[in-house]
Amino acid sequence: MFDHFGLLAPVYEKFIKPKRPEKLAELIRLPISGPFLDVGGGTGRVSHFFSEEVGQVFIADLSLKMLAQSFTKNGLIPACSLAENLPFPDDYFERIIMIDALHHVCNHQESANELWRVLKPGGRIVIEEPNIHRWGVKLIAVAEKIALMRSHFLKPSKIKDLFDNFQGKTSIVCEDHYAWILIDK
Repeated sequence: MFDHFGLLAPVYEKFIKPKRPEKLAELIRLPISGPFLDVGGGTGRVSHFFSEEVGQVFIADLSLKMLAQSFTKNGLIPACSLAENLPFPDDYFERIIMIDALHHVCNHQESANELWRVLKPGGRIVIEEPNIHRWGVKLIAVAEKIALMRSHFLKPSKIKDLFDNFQGKTSIVCEDHYAWILIDK
């Protein structure tokens, strides 16, 4: 399989800027003293904003070239991993984020199961995805299909449904072209 993100890694952060990290920090409910996980976090472009507000910051991503870029940021701990099979113990992380990455995983439900498994009781998962209800996002989805990126965008309600079998609380916040799905354990 072609590594699209490996190709983009050296220039990724020049073109893909984090969207409103202050809004994300509010949704994540920072600061925390425990470990923090950024699934699909690639270069650490988002999680490095929070490194002083959390304990350890782990980045799980499949692209070694994206993870290599994370070494330029102090305090980030990279782990090469699929979202469907995270190399961490149960109930380990106080907060987990997955920013603009869920549509790239092969199995959404297995990924949700893994996020829930590694989240501590009392912890929070924040998933940020482009809102497929918006026309601009639909165009991006088509472009990613044409580029053979195996992307599969879900409606915010369908992302929320991935966590319905767990004993947690879920909610959805939508703004502009983005949706945040909040999951509390």
